[in-house]
Amino acid sequence: MYGCEWNNETGEVTAFYQFGFDGEDLEILDVKENRWIAAKQQAEISTNRWNNDRAQLESDKKYLTQICPEWLKMYVNYGRSSLMRTDLPSVSFLQKSSSSPVSCHATGFYPNRAEMFWRKDGEEVHDGVVKGEILPNNDGTFQMSVHLKPSSENPEEWTKYECVFQLSGVKDDIINRLKKIKIRTGNGSSEFPTGPVIGVIAGLLLLAGIIAGLIWNKKGK
Repeated sequence: MYGCEWNNETGEVTAFYQFGFDGEDLEILDVKENRWIAAKQQAEISTNRWNNDRAQLESDKKYLTQICPEWLKMYVNYGRSSLMRTDLPSVSFLQKSSSSPVSCHATGFYPNRAEMFWRKDGEEVHDGVVKGEILPNNDGTFQMSVHLKPSSENPEEWTKYECVFQLSGVKDDIINRLKKIKIRTGNGSSEFPTGPVIGVIAGLLLLAGIIAGLIWNKKGK
């Protein structure tokens, strides 16, 4: 296994080159010292032979620290529109029932290098918090949730909680303060998105139009 990694923010380049056998490390190249290290006693003979081949060592080092990073930067530049893109999420509060935990749900974000947590009075909350995994959406974006069981039923106490979403490559955090009137509950009593509602109304209007057309057609005959 060999290759390189490039941090586009710091410019740091790290390289690696190693061999394995039967699921275990065998030979590892110390790129900084430019010498092979035997991970197993059985590899010492090969290690000594490779370390004496200075020309090959210099060639490997040049590839790992110069050629590989340049190729990596070139490929990143070619695919910048997809590799470097950032899509911000829509964030909403969900709660199945009044006794259930409150979920802060973010969906539609890209890339999947994201972090989300609850905060109260400016401090991150850990007690009563369960963090979900980052999951893929059908359109190539991602979603995630972090669940909170508030320590009090007092509405004034709830407003001290904030849901914080952080996306890699985006400087500003997305912060939403918790308010009971903003929570979407299981019975649909508050802020559902308008898309499904409009879809239902449109479907009913279409159905009514078809029925009206059938009645008119029947009368015409």
